[in-house]
Amino acid sequence: MSASMVRATVRAVSKRKLLPTRAALTLTPAAVHKIKFLLQNKPEYIGLTVGVRTRGCNGMTYTLDYTKEKGNSDEEVLQDGVRVFIEKKAQLTLLGTEMDFVESKLSSEFIFNNPNIKGTCGCGESFSI
Repeated sequence: MSASMVRATVRAVSKRKLLPTRAALTLTPAAVHKIKFLLQNKPEYIGLTVGVRTRGCNGMTYTLDYTKEKGNSDEEVLQDGVRVFIEKKAQLTLLGTEMDFVESKLSSEFIFNNPNIKGTCGCGESFSI
């Protein structure tokens, strides 16, 4: 697997009621638009894969990579023509999470608004559940 392609930040969402959804991960229109933009000139890739790895001062961090095929244990989220695959190790950490894309003058990044997070580090890159 290659290095992560973009930066992602995690935010703990307090007092958010979990709503039953058919997908483990929901995408905002901004995230859908950005994923379509990232994949438009890359016909060999079918979508993005969201993973989790041990890193940072708080335990875990999300990774985003291009993917050419669905893995056997990956869960597929199909929304508005965009395919996002969730690695098996990350599936339980993403339940009820909303993936957003935010762009400002200083940064552009995917944000994971996760109601299951118990703590994050100061920079927002790592989290614990």
